[in-house]
Amino acid sequence: MLKKINHTLLSLAIAASCIVLTGCDDKAVSGDNEKQEITLWIAPNNVQEAFWSEVVGEWNQQADKKKVVFSTIPAAGSSEEAIMNAIASDRAPDISENIFTGFGTQLADLGQIVDLSSLDGYESLIHARQMGDIMKNWGYNGKNYILPIYMNPVLFWWRGDLLVEQGFSGIPKTYDEVYALSEKYTIENQRYAVQATSGRNWWDRWFDFIALYYAQSGGKPYIADKQATYDNQAGRDVIGFLNTLFEKKWTVYDFGQDDPLVTGKVMGAVRGPWDISRYQQQYPEILKQIKIGPMLVKDKQEMPYTFADGKGLVLFSHSKVKPEAWEFIQWVFSQPKFDKRWVELTGMPPARADLLTNPLFTQYYQDNPYAAAYAKYVNVAIPPASSSETVEIQRSMTQMLEKTVFKTVTPDEALRQSAQEVNALLKP
Repeated sequence: MLKKINHTLLSLAIAASCIVLTGCDDKAVSGDNEKQEITLWIAPNNVQEAFWSEVVGEWNQQADKKKVVFSTIPAAGSSEEAIMNAIASDRAPDISENIFTGFGTQLADLGQIVDLSSLDGYESLIHARQMGDIMKNWGYNGKNYILPIYMNPVLFWWRGDLLVEQGFSGIPKTYDEVYALSEKYTIENQRYAVQATSGRNWWDRWFDFIALYYAQSGGKPYIADKQATYDNQAGRDVIGFLNTLFEKKWTVYDFGQDDPLVTGKVMGAVRGPWDISRYQQQYPEILKQIKIGPMLVKDKQEMPYTFADGKGLVLFSHSKVKPEAWEFIQWVFSQPKFDKRWVELTGMPPARADLLTNPLFTQYYQDNPYAAAYAKYVNVAIPPASSSETVEIQRSMTQMLEKTVFKTVTPDEALRQSAQEVNALLKP
């Protein structure tokens, strides 16, 4: 079992985290410290360090509260690997952020983290932070082990200048609109309407099949009750859409190293809020032409669901200061001013549904319209399935896409085979 877990964690080390990891502060956490102070590990990047420095500094000014000591997650192949190593050596913190649903599920299965929904004040915190609908998609076995900090919805970016050149005044929102655009714009080996798939790696499925499935299914899970649920009409619609694009040579599987949206090789592609700052720095003139739209669906919807690259924090079961640590967590996330500071520093939408209605955030989103486009979708953005087999599930989905692209079986058969593989994998 441990060998299997370690193998999975090493695979997760390669995962596309939307936060670029930088150097980290390898501060040791001593046993004495755990008894005397609340220890917090955070993602190793400068903007999150700046955020937590401000928050912890304010908390520690309260003389009657147990002090919080924070440091970045120690250097390792990945945050997941570092945390597992710390657990094995009895050096884990009381709280850690940078946890996604797949890893949180592994920690829960191992009995390493606390069910936050069992703690006093949980419901009040969820209500205060406007997270009721969001938390429905972060549960595992009827419990909530992770408190999401941020949600990065993925949406389609479109080159508005190229759309106008093709006589398209709006933003494509349906499969048929993309087909019509593809028929007009495509010149094989030169340009295409959309980048339909994000890459060959297992994590790329978050940004194509899974995001499209969430949209087409109305936010239904692709894994439920330890069973694959995507071999259904929504799954067939999505794989059929992708198959049409490849069959008619309206897209390609690999666009190489250059960003095809920048070069004009495609008019549309899936991008996340982290791409805003990248384009601001590298392609400011292209960014001026970008229009942001929803995930594509078969029939137009007002607000299609999408995938969320989101991370949260957990409270470890071994903590000797659980009440104090939970008090600190509630103190931070019940105050909207800290979420405001979070988005100002990181650009990532806090996991709350009122970003565009709470006056506290009004000025930020007026000044940052691209960020506002993402904030609109936070409440319909869904994280990865809560499964400890994330890597293998999405490797099966990758094989499903490749069978479709290279026509080794029919699209529906590729979908069926993938669901069968996943069911065998998840079988108790």
